[in-house]
Amino acid sequence: MQRFPTAQDAAMALRPDAPIYCFRPDVLTQDARNFMAAFPGETAYAVKTNGERLVLETLAKAGVDTFDVASPGEFADVRAVAPKATMLYMHPIKAQSDINLALQTYGIRTMSLDHEDEVAKILRIVRALDLDPSTITLFIRLQTKGHAAYELSKKFGAAPAHAVELLQRCHNIGFKVGLCFHVGSQIEEPETYERALASASWVRSRANVPLAGLDVGGGFPAEYGHDPRKRKPDMPSLGEIMGRLRTDIEEHGFSDVPLVAEPGRVVVARAFSLIVRVLLRKGRRLYINDGIWASLSDSWTGKITLPARFIPDPARKRRNGDPAKITAFRVCGATCDSVDILSRPFWLPETVDTGDWIEIGHIGAYSLSLRTRFNGFYPDTFVEVTTPFDAGEAPEGYASLETMAD
Repeated sequence: MQRFPTAQDAAMALRPDAPIYCFRPDVLTQDARNFMAAFPGETAYAVKTNGERLVLETLAKAGVDTFDVASPGEFADVRAVAPKATMLYMHPIKAQSDINLALQTYGIRTMSLDHEDEVAKILRIVRALDLDPSTITLFIRLQTKGHAAYELSKKFGAAPAHAVELLQRCHNIGFKVGLCFHVGSQIEEPETYERALASASWVRSRANVPLAGLDVGGGFPAEYGHDPRKRKPDMPSLGEIMGRLRTDIEEHGFSDVPLVAEPGRVVVARAFSLIVRVLLRKGRRLYINDGIWASLSDSWTGKITLPARFIPDPARKRRNGDPAKITAFRVCGATCDSVDILSRPFWLPETVDTGDWIEIGHIGAYSLSLRTRFNGFYPDTFVEVTTPFDAGEAPEGYASLETMAD
């Protein structure tokens, strides 16, 4: 992998027509270690956030030895780079063949569920393999709701009374049992975990069975950009969240229970940026070589503010407009799909034009894992960059909620 001090250096050297991912392994290592030092329990990186091999290898070298996985593909990816790592199979709904693969081939001994039929599936495989249920831990996933950019309570989770029944059933069969929840992605207030912990405490007291663990899921927010013309959103810092979480864990009586967290965004978001090229400027529209079907699907929702840094092409000697004037541009993706338009305009120098590049920062979470091969476009070129995105020149651009006319 080629190495450059900054994304601008990479753009000048390579003059890329295809998107390029700028990977910052030192940033990834530091953010992973910061989380592990702050959380009072086991850190299980959520592979779905970004399962690239170079990410998993870097995390393993940084000391991450537990991974939250959800599919056979993720089992294999983790095992390939970290043969001795512990894998937690935390997808609540699983195919029987995948359960068999997890237990028999990969030696996974921790799973989650939210329904009695899932208990029956797991028990069927356990008996067929002649395994001792007491060697397996089943986490019952609680339905919970919090204030987050992406609310995740609609698809998974058992209601508290149902969770009590599931805990007792699994315990009576002989499994070790735990509780888990997921408050959403990119939480907006530290109190979010307190409500989930209160529900978990209620379930624990009524189930009256020993807990082998409490998994607080993910939700820990990553740093993104913000519109400098507006007040910066009052997002809680990792230190604030962890301080409040420690207090809430103690107040709800979980200090004696082994803890697990499944961080994703907070670990990997800052580790990547993306260099895109302006294929065409059409008035106040910019057509770039990436889009919602590739690296920028997460930005399509309009819930994430991405910072952007203008990289002018020095080959263009004449420009129109004022380089100091920042203007809103509608950003269109590379595919022939008319839906492929970012939900927020990007504010960039008025002089941006065909052939220029833009570095979009903090796209390490979900951007790579959600990219598709739609229309034959699939960005897959990586360079290593040593300067953190935040440490470079201040980004001129940002995605804004402010609307604009086409």
